[in-house]
Amino acid sequence: MNTFSRLMALAAMGACVLAGPCAYADEATPDAQKILAASDAVRNPANPFGLSIVLTEYRDGQEADSNTLAIYSKLDARWGRYRTLISYVGPPRDAGKLVLESGTEMWFYDPSSEASIRISPQQRLLGQASTGDVVTVNLAHDYHAIAATSEDITDGDHTQRHCYKLGLAAAVPDATYHRIELWVERSSNRPVKGKFYSDSDRLLKTAYYRRFQSELGLERPTEIVIIDGLTPTWVTVMRYSNYAWRDVPDSWLQRDYLPRFRPISESQSR
Repeated sequence: MNTFSRLMALAAMGACVLAGPCAYADEATPDAQKILAASDAVRNPANPFGLSIVLTEYRDGQEADSNTLAIYSKLDARWGRYRTLISYVGPPRDAGKLVLESGTEMWFYDPSSEASIRISPQQRLLGQASTGDVVTVNLAHDYHAIAATSEDITDGDHTQRHCYKLGLAAAVPDATYHRIELWVERSSNRPVKGKFYSDSDRLLKTAYYRRFQSELGLERPTEIVIIDGLTPTWVTVMRYSNYAWRDVPDSWLQRDYLPRFRPISESQSR
């Protein structure tokens, strides 16, 4: 099956109710917040790191647009939140643009105007991928896990997975989504699937976490397929690569530093 066929198959899954998901009660009530935190640890390295993300937008199975980003991220232990700098690498029209997420503030910097403007986590980067999807997020900080039930679902590779289904409610005013439904594999704490909702409780998108590989000491998802909540043939794929431990100076994570930032080379990895 080629790439477009796989994407369309996933889109079809997002457009309908999957036949036969098996939900059942646990003998012991699991701690939903602990499950969420364990899933965060699978997605996010604890030490400062960098990686590359290629975003590709597909409409009706055809590639519509793409861009490449370099990510530099660092956990702020005081608050339990990550601070992230996004550097646009390509296409050439966007190279040099930056997005900074630090604390409760998010800024976009355009070198052509030498201006930085305040933006929200809901701001779209490409297709269905928003800035809040790209920056490193500890969901256990931004959301309350209010329920954990056991459910068998089909993952992005059409494989049956035994999962906890978590209901997440926004716990901070700047959370990207009003609420989330997240399926986490019981045996590994891997995120499998997420459904993301607006303030009006409209389904915005469905995401499948795929292609787990050993990166920085753990098996982490290296691909996320995002399907639009209204138009299932509108699909955005986020592909992760070039994971590396990096020094991320605090100076990089300041709005005033954005005009002086220069991307670092691979040789500067720790």
